[in-house]
Amino acid sequence: MADEGLDTYRSVLSERVSAFVRDRVFPFEAALEAGGPDGSKLKERLRTEAREAGLWALPLPLELGGGGVPLRAYASIAEAEGASDHGPAALGSAPLLDVTMLARHGTPHARSAYLRRLVAGELHTCYAMTEPDTPGTEPILTATRAHRRPGGGWTLTGRKWFVSNAADADLVTVLARTSGTTGDRDGLSLLLVPTHTPGFRVERELPVLGATGQYEITFEHVDVTEDHLVGEEGQALAIAGERLQLGRTLRALRWIGQAQRAFDLMCRRAMERRGARGALADRQLVQSHVFESLLALRTTRPLVHEAMALVADGRDAHVEVGLAKTAAARTLQEVTDRAIQVFGAAGLGPDTPLPALFRTGRTARILDGPDEHHVSSVARRVLQSRQPAAASA
Repeated sequence: MADEGLDTYRSVLSERVSAFVRDRVFPFEAALEAGGPDGSKLKERLRTEAREAGLWALPLPLELGGGGVPLRAYASIAEAEGASDHGPAALGSAPLLDVTMLARHGTPHARSAYLRRLVAGELHTCYAMTEPDTPGTEPILTATRAHRRPGGGWTLTGRKWFVSNAADADLVTVLARTSGTTGDRDGLSLLLVPTHTPGFRVERELPVLGATGQYEITFEHVDVTEDHLVGEEGQALAIAGERLQLGRTLRALRWIGQAQRAFDLMCRRAMERRGARGALADRQLVQSHVFESLLALRTTRPLVHEAMALVADGRDAHVEVGLAKTAAARTLQEVTDRAIQVFGAAGLGPDTPLPALFRTGRTARILDGPDEHHVSSVARRVLQSRQPAAASA
């Protein structure tokens, strides 16, 4: 009975979040995307409405001002929030990765200075790992360096790109080499850098297929204090891997939410659009688009929820996360592509969210690790797990 009650509560909460995103976020996506003073005012208004509705920061810790919803229960809510790229920010769940990282690995000073303000939406963060001349899937080649200062702390120099929301960030987490040589697994550290620190600079925006929000940033002799180290010095890869597993799974959930949105739009169009030969829904090729899209959604969603369950339990989920991330990205692109086909020319223009959803689906197959990386990584792990059995056969 307790489980049934929990399922009902989770379902009701997901429905409330879905209604909020549909009614309060969808109509204002263009203004939120444009940014500027008007976009900022609108975002703050939506955040106020989310707080008043009791939907603010649902997966963040209760003791820090969040909703305290466990990760397992949050999975379906993440889908509903993620139906719009602006949903997580409007509802206060966007800093989940940073709050989780700092709560587990931050120094006492960092936890005291930043955690509550992050949950309250007073601070904005970004994560800087990828570099222009270094493959994002090989962090051991990181060229950004942090040298020890005689009085303690580090001086950081380097360049990062495809850093989300860097222009609006108050705090950036940077992967840098603090010891060893290029290619060593040890010697990489995570450092927190307040963006008002001298030497930090946003160099340029990097439009992704025309969309805003990604940036290139530089650190030129930026001083970082000892209490802004995340985790143990030289042991960043373990924390980065932990963060990546949760981050990829969260994004996969949001991509499923967006794919569901594209599917719903396609079905509505098929039912409402009529020509000389009747409704689109009566045409076999349109029915095929609906079937293949539903099949993709129904087969991908369980993969993503399985990955979230493992991540939430702190178990090894490399294979499941790799499958979920790849499948969700493909599903979003494929379902949106079929929806555009059903809409025809209208699906290419500014009157539907389909072009933006398709763009997200296409970039999803590269960002957070390209498909090829996950295919190889998952396959290697599966084959390695079978080696003892093969040897004894």
